[in-house]
Amino acid sequence: MMLKSDPRIETSIADHFRRTGTAWSMGSFGAIAEFHHVAGDPAPRLLDGGIVTDRGGLRLTDMDAIRPVAWEALSRRPDRWQQGISLCVEATQAPMAQRKVLTEIGVDHDALRDLDRGAILFDMGLDQQQVDFCIRTADPDLIALLRAEAGRSVTASDCRAMPAILAAHPHRVALTRIGRVEVFQKIGGPDTGGVSPIGPHTHVLPQLLRARRTHSANTPIPEGLVPVAGLHLESPIMDSLGADRDFDRAAFDAFQHMLAAWGDPARNDLKSEIWHMLAAGDPPDRIDPPTDRFGRAALRVALRQAERRDGASDLLSRWRAAFDRGSDRSEDADTPGH
Repeated sequence: MMLKSDPRIETSIADHFRRTGTAWSMGSFGAIAEFHHVAGDPAPRLLDGGIVTDRGGLRLTDMDAIRPVAWEALSRRPDRWQQGISLCVEATQAPMAQRKVLTEIGVDHDALRDLDRGAILFDMGLDQQQVDFCIRTADPDLIALLRAEAGRSVTASDCRAMPAILAAHPHRVALTRIGRVEVFQKIGGPDTGGVSPIGPHTHVLPQLLRARRTHSANTPIPEGLVPVAGLHLESPIMDSLGADRDFDRAAFDAFQHMLAAWGDPARNDLKSEIWHMLAAGDPPDRIDPPTDRFGRAALRVALRQAERRDGASDLLSRWRAAFDRGSDRSEDADTPGH
């Protein structure tokens, strides 16, 4: 797996700033800010190292530090898989302030838009290794309340900060070693019918934060790296809202190209071997299945992809019966691009 700096990443990222079908994320396991273009909106405005719309934006400030890791993972649904490109940094470079209490940082001089550069940043104090998860506001009443609650945990039952934040919907700003994502839209909650708005949004999930993981155990990140952001190409099987769509061969091939460049070579070779054996008509007992978790997942993903790409067959059904049995069609849909 590639650990050294890759000069191709800056060119590739700059290209994806211009692609409205690409989504982005920044944060940790349990506190994440996502940027998605909304179909029908004006094209994002290009920045130096980023993009911005009326709903949110992002900027990457240290592309030399990025170690890209392309990956695929299983979905709970048997006709799907998940994919992404984790923008990682060396573990020694990842740590941020890791504040444990609400803390005023000061005027946000680095805001993506000129109109936000007089507003005040407050770190929510979520104590996450690779992200300082902040809110930003110019509302004098909210600033006064947050200053009064500074030094306290926002999760304390008698802390007034979180109810005030949920009511005021300030901007959320995720800061990492490679840049920032900003979200201008409302926080998903009572004012939004309990769902996140379409497009840029944030999630803060206390039950995941308590796990103190840098990433999901289902995401194959090499030892020594920490994912701080995500680049999510258009899914070949889901639309931007997570609904099924007809298989998109161009989107599939585009991600497979990235997987060849920045994925795990052994798992890529395994997938190629599976597809070759299917094309040759080989039965499933011709292969020694991998013994490691991510290898087994790669085998199952290869079979699901073969069915979506090439169609069902008796031979493929035998392979899936042998290696991809315990899928549950009743579980929740996946997050697009993740």
